[in-house]
Amino acid sequence: MLKAILFDTISLITILNPIAAAAVMISLVKYSDIPSVSKVTSFTVLIASIITMIAGGWVLKIFGINLPSIKAIGGVVLLIIALNMIQGKEISPTNTTKDEHEAAQEKENIAIIPLAIPVLFGPGVITTIIVLSEKSKKLIDKGVLFTAIVLSALIVYITLKNASFISKFLGVNGIKIVTRIMGLIIGAISFLFLIGGVKALWLIS
Repeated sequence: MLKAILFDTISLITILNPIAAAAVMISLVKYSDIPSVSKVTSFTVLIASIITMIAGGWVLKIFGINLPSIKAIGGVVLLIIALNMIQGKEISPTNTTKDEHEAAQEKENIAIIPLAIPVLFGPGVITTIIVLSEKSKKLIDKGVLFTAIVLSALIVYITLKNASFISKFLGVNGIKIVTRIMGLIIGAISFLFLIGGVKALWLIS
């Protein structure tokens, strides 16, 4: 069970990439607002993840999509994200203009949009949660995924809350290195999804 929780948590955290999100937050939020924004952002990610875990399977059934299909396309989506991260295209914390910075600060919901969605909770996270949820047939497996989601949200909160320290400690190059390492992990996970999905589809046909 601990191994399953660890696998699910690592899968979610690498795709959420809270370190990159912390760098983005630093460029948009005043230092005094970091604690409150971190709480709202991480809570939004938690709620969105739980809703996806519960409702994701229903959506697939409504559209008649089977698990192998979502695993295959999910693997492709994650592979694209991984390649972008490895090439350093996933984040651009220093590319916001002065006008964009000021406009972002005027928005009360900046913690939700864009930080929680889509900077943290994007297509890759949605796909991963749906795949992991559909693989979890037993109640105990659902509990494992739920625990991983809670742990991931907690890690996101801790990371964002310490965004200033992390940004200063790692610097721009350090954040890029971490992002590339996470990209490699996501790439490995994407191949697990893709190969598993294609194999299952081949057997079905």
